[in-house]
Amino acid sequence: MISISEPAQSHFVKLLENQEANTNIRVFVVNPGTPTAECGVSYCPPDAVEDSDTILPFSGFDAVVDLESAPYLEEAEIDFVTDQMGSQLTLKAPNAKMRKVNDDAPLFDRVRYMIETEINPQLAGHGGMVMLMEITEDGEAMLQFGGGCNGCSMVDVTLKDGIEKEMLERFSGELTAVKDATEHMAGEHSYY
Repeated sequence: MISISEPAQSHFVKLLENQEANTNIRVFVVNPGTPTAECGVSYCPPDAVEDSDTILPFSGFDAVVDLESAPYLEEAEIDFVTDQMGSQLTLKAPNAKMRKVNDDAPLFDRVRYMIETEINPQLAGHGGMVMLMEITEDGEAMLQFGGGCNGCSMVDVTLKDGIEKEMLERFSGELTAVKDATEHMAGEHSYY
């Protein structure tokens, strides 16, 4: 479910030395399965463990995960990195905003999963996002851009050279095209 690197495990062991005996860590997701999902790590004293929690043993401590967060922490990774700027704990949870879908799930669900876990995190750096509106009978994925992408002069490049290329490759034989259904002339825009 969650992988924790050796440096991160050592970091947690050091932090836990200053806590009450038998304190572990809790890994959780706030607002799981939504666009506002956020992951976190906190101390978990022994009296805070629930019967429904999942206990993951690591070297020198356990990671405790609540029932609601567990499916959204599949493939999560915790690392402790040190560079010229200092040290920091990183937590990557690609499924926090949307539960992982099976390979045999309906095409709409698989495309939406790719958008939420791969494409939108890239667009978020520019304040943008995209939503899957429908997949037509002809296999065309109809997308609607929002945020910084609405009205952006580069949206065609983002769609054709980025999103469409990735989606047609991933869903070869299932998708025939990826089209922008956004009315870029209406509403508030980030770019003019």
